[in-house]
Amino acid sequence: MKQSGIKKVVLAYSGGLDTSAIIPWLKENYAGCEVYAFVANVGQDPKELIDVEKKAKASGAVACRVVDLREEFVKDYVYPVLKTGALYEGTYYLGTSMARPIIAKAQVEYALEVGADALCHGATGKGNDQVRFETTYTALAPQLKVIAPWREWDLRSREALIDYLKQRKIPTTATIEKIYSRDENAWHISTEGGVLESTWNEANADCWAWTVSPEDAPNKAELVTIGIEKGEVVSVNGKKLSPYNCVATLNKIGAKHGVGRVDIIENRLVGIKSRGCYETPGGTIMMTALRGLEQLVLDRDSFKWREQLGLEMAYVVYDGRWFAPYRRSLQASAEVLAEDVNGEVVVKLYKGNATAIQKKSPNSLYNEEFATFGEDDVYDHSHAGGFIRLFSLSSRIRALNEEASKKTTKVKKAPVKKAEAKATTATAKKAPAKAKTAKKK
Repeated sequence: MKQSGIKKVVLAYSGGLDTSAIIPWLKENYAGCEVYAFVANVGQDPKELIDVEKKAKASGAVACRVVDLREEFVKDYVYPVLKTGALYEGTYYLGTSMARPIIAKAQVEYALEVGADALCHGATGKGNDQVRFETTYTALAPQLKVIAPWREWDLRSREALIDYLKQRKIPTTATIEKIYSRDENAWHISTEGGVLESTWNEANADCWAWTVSPEDAPNKAELVTIGIEKGEVVSVNGKKLSPYNCVATLNKIGAKHGVGRVDIIENRLVGIKSRGCYETPGGTIMMTALRGLEQLVLDRDSFKWREQLGLEMAYVVYDGRWFAPYRRSLQASAEVLAEDVNGEVVVKLYKGNATAIQKKSPNSLYNEEFATFGEDDVYDHSHAGGFIRLFSLSSRIRALNEEASKKTTKVKKAPVKKAEAKATTATAKKAPAKAKTAKKK
């Protein structure tokens, strides 16, 4: 048993197999340590929260606190990222990545309240979550020690964890047959492990938890109207809703049409490639609507800059750098661009697809009089010639320089050829004279 001097530790607790085993392990390995369990409600299945406090105390925790973070999660973490258009490696909607910093932040607040000496999480040494949790801990409470059991203990499998709890007569609903690892919140649900560990296996029905298969989705398309103000979704089908309720409503609508499924192999921060099936039905609809509205209101350079912001933000969030100045600076730029992203978008849902088919905005830069292929009185086609001449001026100058260089090279080469010719002639004239002299001798 370690004599660490740690009197109180706050554990990010879920009630699952790993964290259920961590509580007794901490008490057994850190002498005199009291364990406080912290549970964050970020929109996971309500069943997971039933009797979670009782369960934590049965495992050895002296106290357990459950905090409802659903609205804050969507409003202050999901929506800001949505404004940047961030998608990790082009497909992942960052559901787990966005949830970790708010959980860790609330965990730190609880730890400071109870006067804890340390923080603890159940992330493994192979994953990204250990980085996300500990980076947040460092940013908000660097004085607190960090305990990461998966990097310390000798329990290396699901079977070992189940056996560990059985020996201590601690109840758990986990079984060896539950082979998938899932993470669920208001924004998404992810599934890893099982058949997905072989990249040649097709994901089966068990790999999907929220959405119906696109093949089994309704044969009739559904239209959903999304209201947007300053880059944030504020209404669904004309009904004003809170950020969390917008997501929850769209999750239900999108799920029945098989919208939001991705099966990807991603590059983890620690260097390992991992495969996962992610379901983000509401998020996919929101992203489709926001990007569709941006097409109306952002000029070419602004749109390009927003895309660059999204690319950078995806890596910042994925890597757990939420509380870094860099993330705040990216967010500030996105907020400026979102000022004019106001309007409505109609998204068509059909067989796994979400398509923006109607868009309108009071700030639209689209002008039918200019864009029409028919006759108009606002655009003079002859003006394009001058524009193109100026736009391509650098190319014209480069071509003229290359042509001039070729002419100069030809002029320089000409005298050299004449000199060589004279030298050859002189040599030829001298040769016969030498031959005649040789004969006389």
